[in-house]
Amino acid sequence: MTTMRLGLSGPPLDYDEGYALQRRLHDEVVAGAADSHLVLCQHADVYTAGRRTEPSDLPRDGSPVVDVDRGGRITWHGPGQLVAYPIVRLPEPLDVVAYVRSLEQVVIDTCAVFGVDAERVEGRSGAWIRRPFRDEKVGAIGIRVANGVTMHGISLNCDNSLEPYGAIVACGIADAGVTTLSRVLGRRVSPGDVVDTLEAHLDAYLATLAERRRDGHAADGRQAQTALVGGRA
Repeated sequence: MTTMRLGLSGPPLDYDEGYALQRRLHDEVVAGAADSHLVLCQHADVYTAGRRTEPSDLPRDGSPVVDVDRGGRITWHGPGQLVAYPIVRLPEPLDVVAYVRSLEQVVIDTCAVFGVDAERVEGRSGAWIRRPFRDEKVGAIGIRVANGVTMHGISLNCDNSLEPYGAIVACGIADAGVTTLSRVLGRRVSPGDVVDTLEAHLDAYLATLAERRRDGHAADGRQAQTALVGGRA
């Protein structure tokens, strides 16, 4: 697996450039020219709308929105938010829900290293901070799987402004809020502080996927060999 870090120091990565990169890397994995890729980045300020976005979710201030081919609804990316794009072939049979749940666990485990107790909320994707009256999302998940290979992935709010979320219905969820690791902890935690931990958790998970793919290929080979021997007998 190759890992790239972009826009974490210096100018943030333009979203369109990052998306074009994802497409190129996705094509490489689909074609078998690469096993997998991981892109870790920080984007320039942008709203992106997944396929389930409703008109009522869109920015009330007329800000431009980039339509994307991932699942989910509208969200924001920008400085202070750490984004991870694992581009990997999923094992057969495809289980997209299990993949999403695993990415959620990666975010939850990363938050735990920094002393933040994030968790799942039933019926809602992502990683959440439970509050008495209004849960707050700290990490979002949005993916696409084409030809068995993933795109898009994780966004984890580190020390970004929450003001951009005020113009949209983030992820289409009107009865919940959004927060950052810094806000929860009461101290600054930047993407640079978090990236090594997130990468380590992702590496461990992606290694299990690679092992499952290898085991699946081995099982297919054994079945094919058994069928051949049986035919000859």
